Amino acid sequence: MHVLIVGNGGREHALAWALARSPLVDNLTIAPGNAGTDSLGENVAIAADDIPALLRLAQERHVDLTVVGPEAPLAAGIVDTFHEAGLKIFGPTRAAAQLESSKAFAKAFMKQHGIPTAEYSAFEDYTTALRYLADARPPIVLKADGLAAGKGVIIAEYRVEAQTALRRMMIEGEFGHASDRVVIEEYLSGREVSLLAFCDGQTVVAMPPARDHKRAFDGDEGPNTGGMGVYTPPPDVGQALADEIVRRVLKPTIFGMAAKGTPYVGVLYAGLMLTPYGFKTLEFNCRFGDPEAQALIPMLETDLAEIMLACVEGRLHEIDVHWRQGASAAVVLAADGYPGSYRKGVPIEGLDSGSGTEDSVSVFHAGTERKNGQILTSGGRVLAVSARGDDLPSALRRAYARVQNIHFDGMHYRRDIGQTADDEDAFDAEG
Repeated sequence: MHVLIVGNGGREHALAWALARSPLVDNLTIAPGNAGTDSLGENVAIAADDIPALLRLAQERHVDLTVVGPEAPLAAGIVDTFHEAGLKIFGPTRAAAQLESSKAFAKAFMKQHGIPTAEYSAFEDYTTALRYLADARPPIVLKADGLAAGKGVIIAEYRVEAQTALRRMMIEGEFGHASDRVVIEEYLSGREVSLLAFCDGQTVVAMPPARDHKRAFDGDEGPNTGGMGVYTPPPDVGQALADEIVRRVLKPTIFGMAAKGTPYVGVLYAGLMLTPYGFKTLEFNCRFGDPEAQALIPMLETDLAEIMLACVEGRLHEIDVHWRQGASAAVVLAADGYPGSYRKGVPIEGLDSGSGTEDSVSVFHAGTERKNGQILTSGGRVLAVSARGDDLPSALRRAYARVQNIHFDGMHYRRDIGQTADDEDAFDAEG
């Protein structure tokens, strides 16, 4: 079948890598793609949020299945548009994607369905929110209601910081319209964990748990990013805890969305905090995470195309989904200045020819482009080096060994991915 992948990041390269290996897939198109995906299929220069153009592409090329990578087109209703045209597409509808596109919607939904989460209040009026902060107990968490590329969360240690942040968000528009409404919630301490699942509207099939590293620098220092590295599985999340998260978070979410008449199809991502008083849900994402996808997808043994088709056709219960034993880790290589302003067009050295992937070590492209036969940087997060191993230390050794062979001017990366795995007192701050 002919598959269209929407997006141009590392997640989309990982999806293309897995789908290209499927015996069900004989034609792969990526829009717009990057320098890694162009060796797995055909890149087409259509932006991920240009839904009319993507629909025309799918119709003209008789695409059998479209797979949506990033959140923006999902929030804009690409699934609804493709459904109206009678096309199969993997991802939630616009109504279901509100779990990610609106923090206030997600918090109200969790409260309604008894899903454990932090206490919160949502505000559209700056003066009312400012008065609320006067009585709030620091640290204080402020979240832009809408999509902010993973950067719309501010943790204020002091009340004056929270007041300044609120002004930047609601008055100065730091996150654009995403912060027209702001959610203020209690601060949670502990360790973060992510649990993703395939969903067909009724059935939930969880993936192995994963732990992301959001801060830019070693020791969880610096500003929040879209993610600087990830590993799976975290040793402090056993099967019993993962099953409880499925029972108390993922299943109530899927059943609750179905009861609202907005069944959820695609990948549901729950970000949670393991607090001393039990886990609480921080947020939902409505797609594969990035870089979580780059660590999780190489662990998947079952045909990804078969799983996605089953989700779209409402028969996920028929599929036995299997995962490889061992562990996986991904290290993100970022451009100088990221997550702030950064240079583009910097040549990258040390990449293998072709897709840049091997059996147990993979180099997934994110912010890259090919010009005149040379691969250049084109984004903040440039590459993710992913590796599998019998255990986490071996996966990390393989990933970091491959990192040493790659170079571009200004390249920076965290050298402590996975190091908190054996530290009982360490925790990742919310964000």
